[in-house]
Amino acid sequence: MAEAEKEKTRPSLPPHLYTEEYFLTACEGYEEWLVSEGNHLSRRLASAFAVASVEPGMRVLDVGCGRGEIVRHCAELGADVYGIDYAPVAVQMTRDLIDTLDQDAAPGKTGVARSDAKFLPFPNNSFDRALMFDIVEHLYPWELHRALLDVGRVLKPGGRLIVHTAPNRWYDQYAYPVVRLVRRAMGQGEGYPRNPRQFGVAVNEHVHVNEQGLFSLKQSLARAGFQSRVWLDTPPQDRDESAVLAAMRHVVFNWVPFAWFFEREVFAVAWKK
Repeated sequence: MAEAEKEKTRPSLPPHLYTEEYFLTACEGYEEWLVSEGNHLSRRLASAFAVASVEPGMRVLDVGCGRGEIVRHCAELGADVYGIDYAPVAVQMTRDLIDTLDQDAAPGKTGVARSDAKFLPFPNNSFDRALMFDIVEHLYPWELHRALLDVGRVLKPGGRLIVHTAPNRWYDQYAYPVVRLVRRAMGQGEGYPRNPRQFGVAVNEHVHVNEQGLFSLKQSLARAGFQSRVWLDTPPQDRDESAVLAAMRHVVFNWVPFAWFFEREVFAVAWKK
């Protein structure tokens, strides 16, 4: 069977799943978006963006640009930034945001196009930075490999790929059942469904198809020809709880190997070999 025919039988999420409602009620950073229309980033997006170290004059590719706030922040730093997304709603939202930008406040050039992450519409060696924030978990393994290969193609020599994805797969698989058991014992089980993909944002049950861990993401990057530094992090745990629970939190979030399971976010900086 020809490769094109094989791809027709491989799994892939349809773009119509990503509606305006999704971007305004479920997609990471939506609460900050509703308040500031992208002027302020969520903690997770701000952390990932800081890692990218975007500078004036850089050419930046935002893969899976969503609402467009990362495009906005790159342009405000004086970088030339191009956003791509395969969801028509995302492309329109990003275009609408670009149209509102003050050229004096956002001097970088901007552009947005509807495109599949596996087939980027740019020539080789085009970008200093490629950003994949909260998109990896939405790509089936075969799609992720293709997308990483094409990102490697469009990155300049010395360019960097920055990845943020959540949740850590090992958290869902191993740590969440323990957390749920403890919470049920504390009488808080109603907020912890059996399926961790229904925790917090239920729609993730349908669109999270390839969650990563510390080692799986590094392996995926290596298979696509990248060297990388991959690490885990977790949201601040500012809870008013007993000293015993506070001590347990310190152990599971700071001591290896427990942290491999309990920290919930995965970051990576990658470069071509």
